Amino acid sequence: MGDGSAEFIPVLLGGDANAYGMARSFHEEFGVRSRVVCKGAFHICLHSRLLSVDVVEPRLDEDDVFVRALLSYARQLHGEEPSKRLLLVSCGDNYTRLLVRHQDVLRDEYAFRVVSPQLFELFSTKGRFYRTCERYGLPLPATCEVSREEALGGWASPLPFPVAVKPSDDVAYRRCSFPGKKKAYVARDQAELGRILALVYASDYDGPMIVQDFVPGDDSAMRVVNCYSNGRGRVTMAVLGHVLLEEHTPEGIGSYGAIMTGFDDALIGCIRRFLEDVGYVGFSNFDLKYDRRDGTCKLLELNPRQGRSSYFATASGVNLARHAAYDAVFGRELPFQTARPADQVLWTMVPLSVVAAYSAEEAAGKARRLQAQGKVRRTYWGGADRSPLRWLSYQMNQRNYRRQYAECFGRRHGDD
Repeated sequence: MGDGSAEFIPVLLGGDANAYGMARSFHEEFGVRSRVVCKGAFHICLHSRLLSVDVVEPRLDEDDVFVRALLSYARQLHGEEPSKRLLLVSCGDNYTRLLVRHQDVLRDEYAFRVVSPQLFELFSTKGRFYRTCERYGLPLPATCEVSREEALGGWASPLPFPVAVKPSDDVAYRRCSFPGKKKAYVARDQAELGRILALVYASDYDGPMIVQDFVPGDDSAMRVVNCYSNGRGRVTMAVLGHVLLEEHTPEGIGSYGAIMTGFDDALIGCIRRFLEDVGYVGFSNFDLKYDRRDGTCKLLELNPRQGRSSYFATASGVNLARHAAYDAVFGRELPFQTARPADQVLWTMVPLSVVAAYSAEEAAGKARRLQAQGKVRRTYWGGADRSPLRWLSYQMNQRNYRRQYAECFGRRHGDD
């Protein structure tokens, strides 16, 4: 099906690296050009042969605008290509939340997989996710959930320092803007924790904050798992990534700069059983951290969509788009698939010089080995999407990464 004559049109909700990675996956598997609907498109989605940014609606995160824009666009596409089905894929947390909320009215126009509103509530905030994980016996760091009232009332952490500090409601937090804002923080003592909580709650963010045992280790202790569960709730793909380097800008903390395909059948099996037990459907993305104190990987977060770095799974031989399309469009159940050692690659968003300079020594050595074997894959540049304009855009992107790491590397504490 790689000749461009696919029986469907992928419609991607989002204009960032996640959406572009999905567009590459669809093109590599089916030869099809994706369509993008978003609030605004990043440079990675511009000047592309793999996708077209067809709808840019700054108010797309409003319920009525979201539904109206998607129904109007579906009518347009059906008019242009009436024989093709529309496969809708969310590439962002808020888009997923809106799609879950309005799935019934959109199903007549689009094929897609999302969980029910009731199940989504179990994962809609970190606090709810952690409580769900506890019921299923999944390994978690020791965690406290703190309300605005408690935080401003002098709440003292019962956990030993350092602690990780992050919002429970990512979608609400993303809407806020204030000086010193970071995606997540590390507090070294009670005084620094108090300053972080006061800073956050001086903004219009009103949701709970998570205060959590900080699992020791550098970026290379992080793990990420991308999964797809079909409409029957069966996991048909799961790929583990061993993070070599994270991003370090305030807004980029928690995003990954370089990942090596990883292998851990026991961990994959644990996550697979959890998803199937709760009846999950659609894409899911787990962030974990290896805890050398007890030799376990601790779950940190579940995102109800594929991750920004999820193209690493496709680059490792497990194409995300294939599983979504065969399930939601063709109604075929694929056998379970995961990456194997022969599929191992180094996926990177950042320059290889940055990976070498800022990764831990062992991680940098693994990156050099894969580079020497010619097993480097990039989301932004490569494949069928090469042109002078994209090359210029890619080089500017890489230059910006070199500057950002020089300015921001290691600055994760609240007082940094």
